[in-house]
Amino acid sequence: MDIPDQVLQFFESHAPFDNLPKEDLTKLITASTLNYVTSENIEAQLPNEKSHIFFIQGGHYSVQEKGVTRQLGEGDFFGLPLIQDPEYQGIFIAIEEPGLVYSLPIGIIKKLIAEHSALGKFFENYSNKGASSPLDESANIWLYQKIATQLKRKPITTESHTSIEDCAKIMAKEHISSLLITEDQYLIGILTDKDIRSRVVAEGVSPQIAVSEVMTHDPTVTRGNANMLDALSIMTQHNIQHLPVVEPCSNSGKNNILGMISASDILRAQRSNILLVIDDIAKANNLYELINASWQIPHYFKTYASRFSDFDIAGKVLSQATDTMTRKLISFFTSQHGPLPMSYCWLVYGSQARGDQNLGSDQDNALLLEREPNEEEAKYLADFADYVCKGLAKCGIKLCGGNIMASNPELRLSFEEALEQTRNRCTNPSEDAIMRFNIFLDVRCVAGNLSLFEKYLQARTKILRNSMFLASLARFANDVDVPLSLFRQFVYDKNAPIKDCINIKEKAVAILNDIVRIYALADGVTVPSIVERLDALSENAGLSHHDRRNLKDAWLFLTRLRWRHQLTQNATDNLVSMKELSPIERYQLKTAFQQIRQAQQGLVMKFSGGMAS
Repeated sequence: MDIPDQVLQFFESHAPFDNLPKEDLTKLITASTLNYVTSENIEAQLPNEKSHIFFIQGGHYSVQEKGVTRQLGEGDFFGLPLIQDPEYQGIFIAIEEPGLVYSLPIGIIKKLIAEHSALGKFFENYSNKGASSPLDESANIWLYQKIATQLKRKPITTESHTSIEDCAKIMAKEHISSLLITEDQYLIGILTDKDIRSRVVAEGVSPQIAVSEVMTHDPTVTRGNANMLDALSIMTQHNIQHLPVVEPCSNSGKNNILGMISASDILRAQRSNILLVIDDIAKANNLYELINASWQIPHYFKTYASRFSDFDIAGKVLSQATDTMTRKLISFFTSQHGPLPMSYCWLVYGSQARGDQNLGSDQDNALLLEREPNEEEAKYLADFADYVCKGLAKCGIKLCGGNIMASNPELRLSFEEALEQTRNRCTNPSEDAIMRFNIFLDVRCVAGNLSLFEKYLQARTKILRNSMFLASLARFANDVDVPLSLFRQFVYDKNAPIKDCINIKEKAVAILNDIVRIYALADGVTVPSIVERLDALSENAGLSHHDRRNLKDAWLFLTRLRWRHQLTQNATDNLVSMKELSPIERYQLKTAFQQIRQAQQGLVMKFSGGMAS
């Protein structure tokens, strides 16, 4: 059986069939059926014997599987649970726009999976991508990209006098579902697959007449400098699947054509989000795959994060990615060398614990053990910690310059040793001890025995509420001045390599972290995230709702500045130049500094009786 070139090209242009040998692909296509599916004929057109999976060539569908509803279009699959369970009954399909769907026999799919492991891995990963995730909000970053940056090809156009038949031939040749119609090179209409079905075939119109007779005149358009969210809103509002992208001519009042955005483009863009990068990290089978996946994260942020609001979740995304890397490295080591000889917790501190890592963050971690190890166990644990820390460095999370890492034997402590160390530091809070201990006050467990961690956290929380210790922390937090003069002028970093810049981390973010941390410790709040700490403080914590809101706004603003600086300047430092800021942002920065200064003063008054160090 000869397979039409356009069918073969369609399969070869979509994963996972792009890597399938042509002989195997031909067998699959020959055994498959292509059906035009509508709301009226879906039961008749799609096989009901539960022996096929489905591959979408055209149309748009709302499909619910395993309790998750997804919007699917060209290149998507549904029915994958049937590969494992042919009697699975949990698939519900709603037709948003009719289209063509291939039915692929499960028997052949299973045979191909047995012969090509990559095929099975693809379908497994694809099935899991519909699961909910705390990072779901990060999928929205792509929505704020300019439409012009998302156009993948030059516009396909034809003149208004072209016959409908010739238009259909152009669409088939170019593998497109819509065609832009012009007159004197300016856009005047659009022809879609749906128009051909409903206005030509259904009405018995001759395909030889000019396309101007059946096209949609003066179609809804958008501009290239709008963003993808704007495009999605317009398409939803007007119930359309194709949106021409234009650029107005300055003189004629007409539109130059930039390209076309379709619902399928938006669906594809939605799949190209950070969740897939995290998923690749989680699915890595060895260190090589893990490193390759991990290094995609900075590239993702530099490509997709463009708006201030994107950066509110960037630190959370990066921290969760680092958590996942850590767990994968632990699994690689233990699969080769056997399980750890005792219960443990892999602890993370600082920015990773708070969920606000940035591109310049390094490692801060430790190993909490249920008991003191013997000599043989200590050797295993040293090799284990060394492997994980070095593995993280290869994945882009650099080694800590201060050696705050589990590879440092001083940071592999038993439960009792860790608590005793905390007691000693709290009862003898010298300035040097406070400075070295500060990093350990934000802590989270990313792997190991969570019950052990909870027990440790409860015992530690009681110790850290020591009033003398909190007073020392408050005085220490007041030692660093925000870079703002008495007359509200910026005080710039004199030793910085560039002019008129401020180290946002040292002079603002770190101070704010210290302030919120102290109120949280005193109030018994154990969550490490700054925003969550502010939300969790009790009415008796000593911060009013107004002050909490101001500090939260200041922290979010400063975090956004750091991320934008690192991405736009291709930097890993925190030296934000005034040239990077607009006048309103400079005003907001001064306001944030003032709020931090006021909070410093209130902190000293509450915890050390107004006595600064």
